[in-house]
Amino acid sequence: MTAGGFHTPVMLREVIHALVCRQGGVYVDGTVGGGGHASGILEHAGAGSILIGIDCDDEALGESHRRLEKFGARAMLVKDSYANIAEILKGFHIGEVDGLFLDLGVSSHQFDETDRGFSIYRDAPLDMRMNRSGSMTAYDIVNGFSEERLRQIIRNFGEEFRAGKIARTIAARRVRAPIRTTGDLAALIMSVVPAARRGRHIHPATKTFQALRIAVNDELSSLIACIESGVEILRRGGRIAVISFHSLEDRIVKNLFRSFEKGCVCPDDFPVCVCGKKPQLRVLTRKPAVPQAEEMAANPRARSARLRAAEKV
Repeated sequence: MTAGGFHTPVMLREVIHALVCRQGGVYVDGTVGGGGHASGILEHAGAGSILIGIDCDDEALGESHRRLEKFGARAMLVKDSYANIAEILKGFHIGEVDGLFLDLGVSSHQFDETDRGFSIYRDAPLDMRMNRSGSMTAYDIVNGFSEERLRQIIRNFGEEFRAGKIARTIAARRVRAPIRTTGDLAALIMSVVPAARRGRHIHPATKTFQALRIAVNDELSSLIACIESGVEILRRGGRIAVISFHSLEDRIVKNLFRSFEKGCVCPDDFPVCVCGKKPQLRVLTRKPAVPQAEEMAANPRARSARLRAAEKV
């Protein structure tokens, strides 16, 4: 772990290889976090290269500022959502970039900070905001959304097959008193799971917590917006690389890359293309790259990481 509890960058060697970092290149780290990947990108790209680091977490930006300070003006940090990448780059008068990188999900630091409310194992207020100035929290969703909307969030964003039962249990419990903490919610979900299944390798509340976090931070819409904008601003031969940590995100990245690689969206039975869409990407990872065994042994967070990459054509 790095100072301040920020995680060791996952699959750094593979990310550097995927982006083909070069002198004079312009790179964007849309999830700069503690600056680990950004530092590696700038070191390997060398003289004349610059990097724009984006994050909506003030603590992450503070850590990345300290870590990237040695690069001077070559590292530029912005507090914003990576969904706004096109507008951010316009602010820097940058029209095209050589590489875009995203490391999705929650950082080790965010999990470890008790009051953030991301961890099942640390009792805290139901928050889960990556951007602490955001208005909606997990408390608002758990206590204010309808049972049906809760079910949809837990099922669609958590891929939890018990979503209906969990939503009903939450709705019944909050009638008596609000569900205020992560500990309360985790215990409530635990009560839904049969005793024989409670000792499995992941906590029964894991998927529900994932779903709430995604909903609070609008993560999937932001991911789609970033990739769609990112493909447009990549120069020819530029690379995009994305690390995801669960199947839902990985599936979105895979399908978007394939869609941009295919180009044409006309029905298969059309004799000629009428949509006019041309391929924009060449997928470099037909199957996602995974961490080496030694990295997974040294850094448990890396175990579920999946890296996909593509090149602008």
